[in-house]
Amino acid sequence: MQLLSIRRSFVLLTLILVGFLLTANAQTVTGSISDGTVGKGGSARGSLVLDIPGGLHVNSNRPASEYAIATTVRLSSDGGVRTGSVTYPHGTNRKFQFSENTINVYEGRVRFPFTVKVPANYSGKTVRVRATVRYQACTNEVCYPPKSKEVTLTARVRS
Repeated sequence: MQLLSIRRSFVLLTLILVGFLLTANAQTVTGSISDGTVGKGGSARGSLVLDIPGGLHVNSNRPASEYAIATTVRLSSDGGVRTGSVTYPHGTNRKFQFSENTINVYEGRVRFPFTVKVPANYSGKTVRVRATVRYQACTNEVCYPPKSKEVTLTARVRS
């Protein structure tokens, strides 16, 4: 009888842990560069999209709390391709049970625009921009450890 109770407790704990891990990883990161093409010597707009499921939020780039970990986007590229600064959207100020003050957060779908500049002498046929989004997801009661998600955006280079 005691062994059965231990097994049930183990199964319940495992299900809670799996749910925790799935919730903490529920955000998706996608993006694109313009219409999928960029001209040599030209520039194009790129955009990253962070999708945050209902019931969760992530701290904005400026959460206005010393304990909240800000969302950041890091971009890198090769071959002389340059990326401009990421524009961080304004979040929403929300009050949560775990904080005395409001925290600025992102919810739902959040876009992070930037520019891509291709040199006139670029020899490749494709531009690749690697993006890393670091964020801290939270419910209304608790925050999860920070996560980073990477995505590579590509665009064909026109002559």
